[in-house]
Amino acid sequence: MLAMGASTAFLGSLGLMRLMGLPWSWSLAATLGIYIGSGGWRFLRIVFKTAARDVFGLSVLLRVKWDLSRLQRSKSSVPIIFQNTVRRHPNKVALIYESTGEQWTFRQLDEYSNRVANFLLQQGYLPGDVVAIFMESRPEFVGLWLGMAKMGVHAALINFNLRLDSLMFCITTSGAKALIFGGELSSAISEVNEQLGKNMSRFCSGEFALESVPVGTKHLDPLLEAAATTPVPCPATGMNGRLFFIYTSGTTGMPKAAIVVHSRYYRIAAFGYYSYRLQPSDIMYNCLPLYHSAGNTMGMGQCLLYGITVVIRKKFSASRFWDDCVKYNCTVIQYIGEICRYLLNQPVREAETKHRVRLAIGNGLRPSIWEQFTQRFRIKQIGEFYGATECNCSVANLDGKVGACGFNSRILPNIYPIRLVKVNEDTMDLIRDSNGICVSCQPGEAGLLVGRINQQDPLRRFDGYTNQAATNKKIAFNVFEKGDSAYLSGDVLVMDELGYMYFKDRSGDTFRWRGENVSTTEVEGTLSHILNQADVAVYGVEVPGVEGKAGMAAIADPEAKLNTNALYQQLQKVLPPYARPIFLRLLPEVDKTGTFKIQKTRLQREGFNPLLTSDRLFFLDTKLGQYIPLDESTFSNIQTGKIPL
Repeated sequence: MLAMGASTAFLGSLGLMRLMGLPWSWSLAATLGIYIGSGGWRFLRIVFKTAARDVFGLSVLLRVKWDLSRLQRSKSSVPIIFQNTVRRHPNKVALIYESTGEQWTFRQLDEYSNRVANFLLQQGYLPGDVVAIFMESRPEFVGLWLGMAKMGVHAALINFNLRLDSLMFCITTSGAKALIFGGELSSAISEVNEQLGKNMSRFCSGEFALESVPVGTKHLDPLLEAAATTPVPCPATGMNGRLFFIYTSGTTGMPKAAIVVHSRYYRIAAFGYYSYRLQPSDIMYNCLPLYHSAGNTMGMGQCLLYGITVVIRKKFSASRFWDDCVKYNCTVIQYIGEICRYLLNQPVREAETKHRVRLAIGNGLRPSIWEQFTQRFRIKQIGEFYGATECNCSVANLDGKVGACGFNSRILPNIYPIRLVKVNEDTMDLIRDSNGICVSCQPGEAGLLVGRINQQDPLRRFDGYTNQAATNKKIAFNVFEKGDSAYLSGDVLVMDELGYMYFKDRSGDTFRWRGENVSTTEVEGTLSHILNQADVAVYGVEVPGVEGKAGMAAIADPEAKLNTNALYQQLQKVLPPYARPIFLRLLPEVDKTGTFKIQKTRLQREGFNPLLTSDRLFFLDTKLGQYIPLDESTFSNIQTGKIPL
């Protein structure tokens, strides 16, 4: 809008001067004076400050677009691209497993995935079938889904923290015909074994103890050893064919199986590779879970598509992080905001400046610790980005602007058709003008990030979820113009005058805590079930100095009979640690709208401050393993960091 208006005004003024008969030189000088005097200097300032950034961003965009077009024409796929990587680097180390020191070359990873593909074919699985993977991060995880992709089976990547109902929900909604789980998670599968039914085949990878695995489970490892390592015929899925499913809470409630097609996997990895000038000689340290897009696509994609060595750590360790980076000569690390804070909370150690890391890629790094992180650990570049598994409106910080998660050009905004649009803060409904078109935000105004959908363009397509109703909820019409459609991110961002974007809030029904998206709908359902269908509102609250939002549950307890300790004992059985509410608010009645929907606006505004409510408040003391009353003293200690979360 700014660029178009400025150009129109400039050309209009120039035309008027020429009609008046003034020479070209006088006309240009006079027009430029009028243009600058009427505020055009702002646009010139934007051009001056952002041209280099925008040109580089455009070059990355065109490179990825060109590559995808070429791959689509050749009917390529992720397994085919991986085969080319293997041919280039057969004996190069692809994966290093930190827990054991085990190293897999590209040839070994190729052969393992071929065994998986041949085994599944022998078992009668066909292209289009779904097999669920439920295991902690290790090289086999990558080889399993890659092998499935080679013969057209779609992997459903299940969060290994899930238990009981949440676990069953994800497995059953995927339509999986088989389940492959890690031996370390045998007890979790045993808890739901009867519910899985007799028709679902079960295979255990890794440690196999007959007394702990569910009856009827087969040990996968010897079966794969017996399978052939020869390549299988690759189905002609193309870049728009399905690759696997990643579960995401998104912003609309219960976990959903997001569809990841081959072009999306390539797009995410390629943008990371070109945006941050990665090289095959880089070594990436990946301690993020592989059921997440960040760990599996942005991280593992660099290995499979570009030949970068990736170090896999099963679980993040703040005390061992820099020692690992030194040991394996890592040049790139991945993070979530919490990881950066945990590292800063560690005592100073020699390894933190003896490493070779030049780049940290991730999201959620708070502006308040950004410079402290780069200076203390001597990181030359932060590759902060914004994106979700299924979104078509990802943005990236290419030039290290502190606090920004990305940008969109103010000079040529339509090159990458994303926008921040105004919404009602209470209902999150889109605000439209008199023509029914969404109202765009001005610089400095918070708005919902949306991306125009074009299913023919791999950069603009939205593949949604396996649940069509969930997919429909993420699409709006008449957003940029009449007749179009756009993806609703559910996230509120702010853009400054130069086009830099800053994450403001995760709206809707999820919030982020401990690096995980917490579904308020899921936690509400669990609490309500435990409490005999009591009204419950779950939401995230901000805590000073802590990334994300801590979970808080407002529970209707009109007779003041709720036993908070008994409640916590139940929550430990049914919710992963990151989903258990940190704060409780017990009140006579939970606010509802006129249509009987839970209203959280007031609750979120008041948070866990005892000065703002007379309701009973509680705080989860994890050391004591119980909820304790939250008074003004406890509140103050949490606010100042004396009581850490």
